[in-house]
Amino acid sequence: MGEPSLTLRLKVGRKGYIIIPKPIREAMGISEGDEVAVEICEDGILLKPVRRVSLEELKKSLKEHVKRLEVLKERIEPKPGELASIPLEEEFES
Repeated sequence: MGEPSLTLRLKVGRKGYIIIPKPIREAMGISEGDEVAVEICEDGILLKPVRRVSLEELKKSLKEHVKRLEVLKERIEPKPGELASIPLEEEFES
């Protein structure tokens, strides 16, 4: 059994437009300019937000992730001789 559904009655405008109420747009993450896919189903019409991934946003996110991994790698694997000048007590203070 699926999740309970919410049923709303919307009025179709003169040019065939319907307005998706603000609470529904917010709940579904739909903003002005976004696309909505219209699917004809056995029971009627289904509207789904089209989720697009921006290639630039993906590249930016991956670069940030690589930077975080590099910082972790440096913390986990010190370079040979890197800790030689640090007294043992200081290594365990952090």
